[in-house]
Amino acid sequence: MSSIAHQEVATGGLWSRMSLGQKQRIWAWGFLAVPLLFYVVIRFWPTFQAFYLSVTDWTITRPASFVGLENYKRLFADALFWQVFRNTFLYLILGTPISLLISFTVAYYLDRVRFMHSFIRALYFLPFLTTAAAMAWVWRWFYQPVPIGVINDILASFGIPQQPFLRSTTQALPAVLAPAVWAGLGFQIIIFLAGLRAIPVTYYEAARIDGLSESAILRRITIPLLKPTLVFLVVFSSIGFLRIFDQVYNINTNDPGGPLNSTKPLVLMIYQTAFSSYEMGYAAAQTVVLFVILLVISLVQLRIMRDR
Repeated sequence: MSSIAHQEVATGGLWSRMSLGQKQRIWAWGFLAVPLLFYVVIRFWPTFQAFYLSVTDWTITRPASFVGLENYKRLFADALFWQVFRNTFLYLILGTPISLLISFTVAYYLDRVRFMHSFIRALYFLPFLTTAAAMAWVWRWFYQPVPIGVINDILASFGIPQQPFLRSTTQALPAVLAPAVWAGLGFQIIIFLAGLRAIPVTYYEAARIDGLSESAILRRITIPLLKPTLVFLVVFSSIGFLRIFDQVYNINTNDPGGPLNSTKPLVLMIYQTAFSSYEMGYAAAQTVVLFVILLVISLVQLRIMRDR
């Protein structure tokens, strides 16, 4: 008992000899220990595990065995992978600029609206809150032939031939991309509105006193001061389109990624490899490739936007 009491006294004496700054650092690291532990266990460990599994041959029926880089050699020699790779980058190249342009235009003019501004803003945000499965089924109904499909009904009323949309290898990808862009507009509009509201009004007043037109104010004041907002949305949207899955999987449940794999993204290929073919090692290699693509594109975009 005397040794325990001596240790408690020594510990209390050590704490009392610490400065206020040292105590604050200890408390700060104590509070940070929980989220750090969460990220190590929930985030980092599965990532390291995916890298390990990518160099193994592992299925549900047999344990993992080390095969080196065979999964990567097989992946880069797979014609389906390169088609899926092309589809994934088409989602990125088309989806990101289109969604950002539409959302900025809407936010720019919505920021000037005072009547029912909050209500209109909430309407734009609703698609972001809608589940992807429900939204995909609604858009699937839109694309159906006459007399079921709404879009083809409208085209027929103007004498335009009906379009195959999801049944066409050339139209299917834009048809899948449309609901994905529509779903993300609400979030992007809200972020753009926040960025526009953060710009001091005095800048606009000074520019108008100097005789600048609205287009000149947009080019010289609004867009440059929206750079932090734009950087965030470019990276966020790019990651979202590179990881597109829900719309593709649900909008064509009979043939996910079809027709003829013309809409299949990399995430869907990973899902089908892992949970249809049960080739977990091969799916892990695909996951690592997707991780590298996301990392490189995000770093490049951040570098380019920062330099500008």
